[in-house]
Amino acid sequence: MLSPTLPYVCYSTPNPTTLYPAPTYHTLPPFALILLWTSKRYINYAIDKATSQKTPLSSPLMQLDLSSSLSFICMLSGVHLRNMDSFIQAVQQVEDSNPGLSPLALIRALRRTAGHDDKMTIHFLGSSYNLSDAEVLEPAILNTTAFSFFDKAIHHTLTDQGEERGVVLAPDGTTVALAPLLLGIESGLKAKLEGTPVIGLFPLTLGRPLGLSFLSLQDFPPSSRMGPNGCWDNVDRPKVFKLSRSATLATDAVISGGMDGVILGTDISSLSASEQLLPLSEILKGYYSFSLSERQGLDAVTSHVSPRRREISRSILELLDLHSQVMETLTLVWKLEETEWIAFDTGVGKTVKDGLQEFVHKYWDCPQIIPRCQWGAEEYRGTPTPLSLPLQFLYVHHTYEPSSPCLSFSRCSLNMRSMQRFHQEDRGWSDIGYSFVVGSDGYVYEGRGWNLLGTHTRGHNSIGYGVSLIGNYTAILPSRHAMDLIRRRLVQCGVDGGKLAANFTIHGHRQVVNYTTCPGDAFFSEMRSWEHFKE
Repeated sequence: MLSPTLPYVCYSTPNPTTLYPAPTYHTLPPFALILLWTSKRYINYAIDKATSQKTPLSSPLMQLDLSSSLSFICMLSGVHLRNMDSFIQAVQQVEDSNPGLSPLALIRALRRTAGHDDKMTIHFLGSSYNLSDAEVLEPAILNTTAFSFFDKAIHHTLTDQGEERGVVLAPDGTTVALAPLLLGIESGLKAKLEGTPVIGLFPLTLGRPLGLSFLSLQDFPPSSRMGPNGCWDNVDRPKVFKLSRSATLATDAVISGGMDGVILGTDISSLSASEQLLPLSEILKGYYSFSLSERQGLDAVTSHVSPRRREISRSILELLDLHSQVMETLTLVWKLEETEWIAFDTGVGKTVKDGLQEFVHKYWDCPQIIPRCQWGAEEYRGTPTPLSLPLQFLYVHHTYEPSSPCLSFSRCSLNMRSMQRFHQEDRGWSDIGYSFVVGSDGYVYEGRGWNLLGTHTRGHNSIGYGVSLIGNYTAILPSRHAMDLIRRRLVQCGVDGGKLAANFTIHGHRQVVNYTTCPGDAFFSEMRSWEHFKE
């Protein structure tokens, strides 16, 4: 466990070697010694000198070597957390110290750092160990004090305690595995620079994890062969990501990272000859870091951005025969691993077919739903009442207060916590009343969910779901994207998942209770044109 005071110390001085007033090696605190040992390049020299000569670590002799080492400690103590912003910052650090560095050379060096030279990756992308830039870039990564950070950030592992590593929290509130993301980008960069069609993009990003996950869990229902999602210990300073149930080989983070890799790899490989390649940090910033306008939200965004990963990846991949693509990927895996005998299992084809059908439902038809633990929900008070499914109605609301659309994960989460607090404390309800809440950031937020009775539409809670859109829509309309999340994505997810009857009816809140104008005049007028709406 890192010292809780270390982040303050790291920020309190511009020179890391002045952290401690002329200490010797023997007086360094234990947490510093542990971290110092992990900075492979510099610390051996420092420890040898300090141990044999009792040299103060703040002496001029030691400052050059220890400057990088102690800033490395600062990085691990909080400057670089397990979020996308910290990863981009570390990448930019390498780029700034190596002007003119190509994004392909850098991403290959990161692959080497994380030890991702498996047989399939080498088959499509070549070995990172035989590249001319390796000798220059490995010291460059170490000299930016980021070696261990990159290793831990990229290398994907699952622990027996339910922790998923090698994943980062994106600014939009979703969690992304970096390995498939970077492999997708590398595939696109390689194709662009070589002037060839992109190869290996689907197998490296989604085909391999999906196929292997389907096979490893073929005795389980298809819905259990992928996922799960999870939650961070702290969304402001994320360090530990815990899964909600036992892991598969295709967790939600792996699938999100794979989708992002497909999108960015395709975008890069499709650049014209005259278009300049951006640095890797700029590629990532363009996709993950953006701002939305209040009146239009995602409607005004023409570039590819992370909240639209499901619809964009679908538009790219549904043109393919996914079943054939996954089967070809598995055949290549078996060939490279010399386990071709698995192909004689006659049930493999059906296993893949069933798995892909569930993949399409869960990750393309359904919108991404931010779970309660991610937006910081309080516990349900009392004993929840299960619903009798499927339900016949969907009741649409606006929140009125908060009155402004929420355009970011941080703002939408704050609004969710505020509404839950109002419903529990002021109204005396057991929980936030709505089944789901839709933000203008591109996401649906879990309220009471698909299975539990809500408190949203008096006299009708047991026969329908209550879905509210954050904002006051008396005089203005929500963004088109936010409305489509309700009228198309969420309802299709509910019908296909057996939660909502196929012949369901949409009503505005005002239609079934006589004391409200909810969901606002402008919004309600628009709703009247929706399929499944009834007067």
